[in-house]
Amino acid sequence: MSAHPRPISSRRRALAAAATTAVLALTLAACGGSGDDAMPGMDHGAKAHASHAPLATGAKGHDMAGMKHTASDDGLAAEKNGYRFSTASPVLPVGKAAAYRFTITGPDGKPVTAFSVEQTKRLHFYAIRSDLTGFQHIHPTMASDGTWTAPLTALQPGIWRMYASFTPDSGPDKGEDFVLSTTTTVPGTAPSTALPKASASTTVDGYTVTVTGRPMESMAHPLTVTVTKDGKPVTDLEPYLDTYAHLTAFHAGDQALAHLHPETQVSGGRGGPSLTFHAELPKAGDWRLFLQFQTAGTLHTAAITMNVG
Repeated sequence: MSAHPRPISSRRRALAAAATTAVLALTLAACGGSGDDAMPGMDHGAKAHASHAPLATGAKGHDMAGMKHTASDDGLAAEKNGYRFSTASPVLPVGKAAAYRFTITGPDGKPVTAFSVEQTKRLHFYAIRSDLTGFQHIHPTMASDGTWTAPLTALQPGIWRMYASFTPDSGPDKGEDFVLSTTTTVPGTAPSTALPKASASTTVDGYTVTVTGRPMESMAHPLTVTVTKDGKPVTDLEPYLDTYAHLTAFHAGDQALAHLHPETQVSGGRGGPSLTFHAELPKAGDWRLFLQFQTAGTLHTAAITMNVG
């Protein structure tokens, strides 16, 4: 959980190739307009935008299309195979920026400091509230002792889940993908907003994002994302994290994370309008997808709800 932009491994390319025979129609959903779709707090990069108002992975184990995932593949565990996500920030202040510090310790109990570069970064960090609002995707910095610091923007009250997506570059499970997470409390009253209903497309910052395809529980299927503006295809998507768009999904109810890996290769400075992703979502029900793409140096984040059968 995965949940998820990075170079695609040969294993994932093989899976994606096997999945391309399964394209079907998909029902998706999103917020109503640009302001609602972007949702306060959504961003992807060294800085995250603030959540101004309170609002309601790649998982391992998919060596064969249709293989069932285990609970440890959904990014909800703080420990797996001896690797542990530990934080010194179990409580964060409400309504203001905060430095969230954590470490990844290995099976020997020592902080891990050797990480493989994935999608141009050694570690991808995500924060999302229990109602799947306030999404932040940050690339934290690591000190020499293995302590990571993620600069979070203002958080609204509630229970937040923090995820670390990484690949050890030494020791046990070298080269294996991990997504570990833990929860953090932001004190105060936490009103929630219901998850938006399904629809085939959404808009953000004047762009219309349409998704086709129909993933089934624990089965590999491709999703195609098409970006248009004013009814015209968008062909100026800029490379971002070694791809033209980044797609992360969170399961409604338990916040399981899944990365939807890009299949469309970067072939120049301009991409679009259509991009294909390898989708393998381990649970049925509603998922909230966050698509991030960049044009003219500006990062856009579209939020979409998808139902998986």
